[in-house]
Amino acid sequence: MTANADPPGFRRRRARPVEGGILLLLGAAGAASILITIGIVVTLVSEGSGFFSEVSLWDFLTGTMWFPVNDQFGYLPLLAASVEIAAIAALVAVPIGLGSAIYLAEYAREGVRRTIKPILELLAGMPTVVLGFFALESVTPALVDIGALSQFTTFSGLSAGLVVGLLVTPLVSSLSEDALRAVPRSMREGAYGVGATKRVVATKIVLPAALSGVTASIVLAVSRAIGETFIVTLAAGTQPNLTGDVREGMQTTSAYIVAVAQGEATRGSVQYASIFAVGLALFIITLALNLFAVRMVRKFRTVYQ
Repeated sequence: MTANADPPGFRRRRARPVEGGILLLLGAAGAASILITIGIVVTLVSEGSGFFSEVSLWDFLTGTMWFPVNDQFGYLPLLAASVEIAAIAALVAVPIGLGSAIYLAEYAREGVRRTIKPILELLAGMPTVVLGFFALESVTPALVDIGALSQFTTFSGLSAGLVVGLLVTPLVSSLSEDALRAVPRSMREGAYGVGATKRVVATKIVLPAALSGVTASIVLAVSRAIGETFIVTLAAGTQPNLTGDVREGMQTTSAYIVAVAQGEATRGSVQYASIFAVGLALFIITLALNLFAVRMVRKFRTVYQ
């Protein structure tokens, strides 16, 4: 008898047609996602190549002025605005999201968790255009009232960053809580057995053990913040502005794409091709962040038996 032969009396079960059909559909779905991604990359590269045949890549990456009407295509103002707003969003989302995740995973009763978590995740399902008007009509005037913004301010990167932070908070909270709850109960019980308090167990035992999942949730939230469109368009404005002062108005990469896509540039022009160039840059940035998240997950991942 060979090593791979079936034992006596064993009858191999044949796959049913329904199971084969489901397997085929799942494989087709996986292949479709890959093909769609490849199609997006091909479109961005092919359309963006026409832009870079007219504009120097070096000028695009290092230029400090972005005025397509005057053929000034320095990407730094758009990049700086995207990074600054994403940084503000991270400062909001990480403490709130991680704190709520620790509370839900370690302190809250099951009934409380089932009530609070869906309410928190309502923010993720809310239309971003609604949050954009909330930032413009409520958050910006509130910041003016407390003196954080000038009374003449209409658009502000600070207002946009705060609301984008609220948008991505459920992403940090939900994914982090799942990672925390995946830590085996035996690790908690072992810490309690040597006299550790609940705070010590949550912050010194459970959180480090779930670090890979927590890190991935933060990086994914930042990626989501960088690509946000309607909130930054309504709250931060559409004026490219290379500045470190987030109290001023600014234009992000995604906001510029929206502005041009509305018909401000004719198809085939350099201005129209520029949306594919900045779209390719945004794709590369988010891809780099996601690859970083994957690397962090693999580096800190702990497999429990």
